[in-house]
Amino acid sequence: MTDRLISLGGWLHRRAENVAVAMLAVMFAAFIVQVVCRYLLNLPVGWASELTLVMWLWLVLWGAGLVLPEREEIRFDVIWGAAGPKARRWMQGIAATALLILYGASLPAAWDFVSFMKIQKTAYLRIRYDHLFMVFMIFAVAVLLRYVWLLIQVLRGRVEAGGRTLEDLP
Repeated sequence: MTDRLISLGGWLHRRAENVAVAMLAVMFAAFIVQVVCRYLLNLPVGWASELTLVMWLWLVLWGAGLVLPEREEIRFDVIWGAAGPKARRWMQGIAATALLILYGASLPAAWDFVSFMKIQKTAYLRIRYDHLFMVFMIFAVAVLLRYVWLLIQVLRGRVEAGGRTLEDLP
């Protein structure tokens, strides 16, 4: 059962990467269309600019929530690097707990805002803002699930730091 879940998780992660690649391709194509229309044809097109911004928003939050692994996040780790394995375990546990509390507390308000925004649409593409901002809800739930898993790993003593367990670190 565990192997099937790990296999399914890997497959889902690869699909999330595929979606991120597609968003990057759409964003790049819209950018090229915008440049060509504006500077070669002297015909500014607002929809291309809007599509570029929408894809950028979705790409950043989608990638941070579903694609970027924990060990590749940018951190200020001077204190982490100087701490021993036990202190790192405590720091990771405290950080995971704090993020779970903060994201968990913000989730209802974020949902209220996202669902309220169905009353407005973007200027050119007429995308409802609740659909546009739904990526934040996906991001927030993904972060919550990630830190629940990380906290469980901390409590079991199996936290990874740079691809190694805390017990393996000097």
